[in-house]
Amino acid sequence: MIVGQVDTTGADPLIALGVLVLSVVSVVLSVTIAAVLIRGYRRGPAHRGMLWLAVGLILLITVPEVLRVALPTATDVGSTGRSVLVSGCELLGLATILWTVYGGEVR
Repeated sequence: MIVGQVDTTGADPLIALGVLVLSVVSVVLSVTIAAVLIRGYRRGPAHRGMLWLAVGLILLITVPEVLRVALPTATDVGSTGRSVLVSGCELLGLATILWTVYGGEVR
């Protein structure tokens, strides 16, 4: 009985599967935390910082993880281009979080 066939390049299939599972877990956790932050934002205009924290979190974790899996799978973007896009997205997420934490919101 053949359960499934996994083909990997340069790594053991179990390691590749483990990395994929950890990526999915990090995306699910970051989206869950972002949903809680967005719920806090919806309580009123005084909680606008929570929306920006959610955006920063999504840009820091969710989008880079999706790019790491989707770009090599769906496109022919090289590793350099992928690294630039992922790092740029992570920096934008960190900048958004720092901007929110250190008073970027107009009061």
